[in-house]
Amino acid sequence: MQETILILDFGSQYTQLIARRVRELNVYCEIHPYNKIPEITKWTKGVILSGSPFSVRDKNCPAPDLSAFRAKVPILAVCYGAQYLAQFDGGEVKASNNREYGRANLSFIEGSSPLMKGMSKGSQVWMSHGDTIMKTPTSFKVIAGTSDVKVAGFSIDREQTYGIQFHPEVYHTTEGTILLKNFLIDICGCSASWTPESFVGSTVAWLKETIGDDKVVLGLSGGVDSTVAGVLLHNAIGTNLHCIFVNNGLLRKNEFQKVLDSYQHMHLNVKGVDASGLFLDALDGVSDPEKKRKIIGKIFIDVFEAEARKIKGIHWLAQGTIYPDVIESVSVKGPSATIKSHHNVGGLPKHLNLKIVEPLKSLFKDEVRKVGRTLGIENDLISRHPFPGPGLAVRILGEITRERVKLLQEVDDIFISGLRNNGLYDTVWQAFSVLLPVRSVGVMGDERTYENVVSLRAVTSTDGMTADWAQLPYDVLARISNEIINRVRGVNRVVYDISSKPPATIEWE
Repeated sequence: MQETILILDFGSQYTQLIARRVRELNVYCEIHPYNKIPEITKWTKGVILSGSPFSVRDKNCPAPDLSAFRAKVPILAVCYGAQYLAQFDGGEVKASNNREYGRANLSFIEGSSPLMKGMSKGSQVWMSHGDTIMKTPTSFKVIAGTSDVKVAGFSIDREQTYGIQFHPEVYHTTEGTILLKNFLIDICGCSASWTPESFVGSTVAWLKETIGDDKVVLGLSGGVDSTVAGVLLHNAIGTNLHCIFVNNGLLRKNEFQKVLDSYQHMHLNVKGVDASGLFLDALDGVSDPEKKRKIIGKIFIDVFEAEARKIKGIHWLAQGTIYPDVIESVSVKGPSATIKSHHNVGGLPKHLNLKIVEPLKSLFKDEVRKVGRTLGIENDLISRHPFPGPGLAVRILGEITRERVKLLQEVDDIFISGLRNNGLYDTVWQAFSVLLPVRSVGVMGDERTYENVVSLRAVTSTDGMTADWAQLPYDVLARISNEIINRVRGVNRVVYDISSKPPATIEWE
């Protein structure tokens, strides 16, 4: 077990960001829906209540029973959380005439407050609320305020409970890290010892104890998550780990052999299975995105099961599930229907009777990369951009054919090589090409053409939960576009996607 900060999610857009800031201070935390509060244990060092799109004045607003931890462990209530505590204790929360959205400055700071220690008068904070605390209960003490919001922060007598009506987790709150460190280290007493090195040590020990001498099968994809999961398991159980890498014919250009070579250099016990013909035959002419996913998922399960059955004595199925997959499978309104189908190999037949082990399910993507570097995995694998399980099938809009797959492989190879050659690959979170289901008129030499359009996509992000389009240099985009049109027969137009997530998604399908 390890010391933990619990974050209760009331549906705020910033909840995941709170978790990231806590972890950046080397403190482990977990996000839980407000209506599924876990048991408080001796390892629970504190609780953070998130903001919310709801108002505490709404009839059906989130109203959890906090008695399990109130006055027992330190609490930091952010925005809605702070208003909920004030209202619950007999204060008054109203729609404010002076609503604050965006930047504000603290005009008052109670210097003796442990939460505000080291913060500066005039410090910039980020507000995002329409309601405000108009009247505090008698047990509340105001510890921060702005020119428009008298109660920007409070503490509660005889409790280590604090509330703030601004967001310390966003970068626009310039001293937010100071406040969070005060809460986590000084108030909660966290040791700040949760590091990639400590994660590797504790996880390998846990895997050894959990799995023992059993055999484990893992479906490798060539991506960061499954690779790091594989190396962690290899360090724990050695050759009892059996990895299967399936070529579905929808990988990037020459990827199957390149990845196999990399795994062999890492001494992983890997079997490559080229099933590309099965997949491409089944997908021939299919256009509907959901049908593509179902076909790919079914054939993958069939191939994976057949290979797994050849290994005698398998008891465990390992998966590269990471924390965003877990978060996205549970909302503040309860569990969603499914985890995204391309995240893992879910759906394997129950008759295989395999137990599941997911060594990375507590980590965000960038934390997985840090763990991978700690494990000594080569940078070419660790720095690889995310790639969807269905592969190029969801980047070919419209029907799948062998010709269209080959065309997109060539386009994507030119794009990614162009980013690498210009030192841009590691500056973006994800980059790829999309083959559109439209044709356009062009002119090549003295002839008119009517050929395919491809879109280039590059985004910046931290964990893929939100993303912005990457502002790549125009001259680089121009050279890449020119090379694609000159070298890839069948393409006469290249466009660049400048949509952010939200409202768009990173992938097109």
